[in-house]
Amino acid sequence: MKKKISPLLILFAVLNSSFINSQLLKNLTSSYESFSAYYLDDSKTGNFNYDNRFRSNNYLNIKSIISENWNLELQIESYSPDALLNYSPNLKDTGVSTFKFQYVNEKIDFTIGNFYQQFGSGMILRSWEDRNLGINNSIRGINANYRINDQINLTAIYGSQKKGFKYSKGYILGFDTEIDISQIFKNNSTFILGLSYVGRNDNETTGTTYQNTTNLYSARIDFSSSSYYTNIEIISKSKDPIMLFQKLSDNFVKKGSAFLFNTGFIKNGFGADITFRRLENMSIYSERIAFGNTFNESIVNYLPALTKQHDYSLTNIYTYQSQPNVAFIDPGLIKVGETGLQLDLYYFMKKETSLGGRYGTNLALNASFWNNIDGSFDFNNKNYSTKFFGNGEKYFSEISLEIRKKWSPKLDNIILFVNQFYNKKYIEEKSGEINSKILVIETTYKLNKNKSLKLDLQNMSTKDDNKDWLAFGLEYNLNSALSLYVSDMYNYGNTIKENKIHYYNLGASYNKGINRYTINYGRQRGGLICYGGICRYVPESNGLSFGVTTSFF
Repeated sequence: MKKKISPLLILFAVLNSSFINSQLLKNLTSSYESFSAYYLDDSKTGNFNYDNRFRSNNYLNIKSIISENWNLELQIESYSPDALLNYSPNLKDTGVSTFKFQYVNEKIDFTIGNFYQQFGSGMILRSWEDRNLGINNSIRGINANYRINDQINLTAIYGSQKKGFKYSKGYILGFDTEIDISQIFKNNSTFILGLSYVGRNDNETTGTTYQNTTNLYSARIDFSSSSYYTNIEIISKSKDPIMLFQKLSDNFVKKGSAFLFNTGFIKNGFGADITFRRLENMSIYSERIAFGNTFNESIVNYLPALTKQHDYSLTNIYTYQSQPNVAFIDPGLIKVGETGLQLDLYYFMKKETSLGGRYGTNLALNASFWNNIDGSFDFNNKNYSTKFFGNGEKYFSEISLEIRKKWSPKLDNIILFVNQFYNKKYIEEKSGEINSKILVIETTYKLNKNKSLKLDLQNMSTKDDNKDWLAFGLEYNLNSALSLYVSDMYNYGNTIKENKIHYYNLGASYNKGINRYTINYGRQRGGLICYGGICRYVPESNGLSFGVTTSFF
């Protein structure tokens, strides 16, 4: 049996090695994060045959400034004895996740090893790490950036993409150019032009009607001034085979495209932001066979859901995920992408006015609408043509109004109302549509300089799916270091008695300097958890979880 190594032992070895005083480890900084859980059987959420009830994700990151221009980074990860529930099976045992050397001066930024990179908004390329979602799709290879002058910046990348402790068999090649022409304007405005290319070579799959390499081209404009900004990005994707019933089709091969327009302004307490996006056949993975995997592995680009990112449990039950894929499930369920928009309006009612009151009032209105792309679809012959403008079947819509009001130096409120539509058939490829209304009232009361009490009450009203929900959260901050909380979600409207479950949680967090410790006991509702518009499915579970975050040196 293979012996598993604790990252704590690795850290101990590093700190006590004979090389501790060498040039390599001078100016060294490191951080350590651990997220662990002990899972329990539960008659309400289900009894599971766990191979290991105790599971743990651990991350040790070490950075060293070797010299004036050279840097070193090493990240060791351990998933021992197993990773937390529903993390990728590629995340197992202990190994080196990141290893890179970086050379930096005034004009050159050169990295060999693992690196993260983003071109434009990320629709053509983005590699990043999010430990909450189990995502680390860094690229191992070469990342070279050269700044010709203050106006022109060039970037070139080449490498294979990370998946667990392994790497894709194909490669990613990319070039990006940014040209800053702001000096044309005689004010503080910024005007940047960008051109990008990304080639994804997949040595795993071959076909007679498509190439191993898929090419993506991007052009963008970014303009901003003191009170106004606009961003436009256009992307073209070469032919790529469509996945049909878990197999790549040699006959159903289509191009892809994306268009993003964002603009907004802020002036005299009023702000507005609007984003329009259209995605058609825009999913791309470093290996085509990874298409649609539930662990977000091998994703080359970044296509988050453009909706309001909520902080409350009930507003996140029916969470929208972006729909960039082509799917011919049956004649009544055909998708080729998404088109829609998101609008944000902000207004601050001034202090000492009739509406603003003594401390002022913040209003925020958010609206988002997302639909299938309109067009002509031939299910039998697996073909389609689309229109640039026009909406197909409705995926999702949401309108929310948030009011933030401070009543006194000790008391303030947040009131949030959400009207939501969720098309389960098209988003999850399951039957059903859900219309819901959600009301949240949050109150924070400062007991003294260091202590505060926060309570939120939530209610979801719907006649669809699992019907009505009720939730609350209570948080007590004893001081700047220690916080206690308790929360519960209850599906009181469910017509099946056995499914009327209390998803209770209680826990604490403690901060001491650069150290943070957390502990939680309770039930996890099965469904999606989302960060930054990207989601991961988690199963129902019950247990004790705890986390540690710290830094050294």
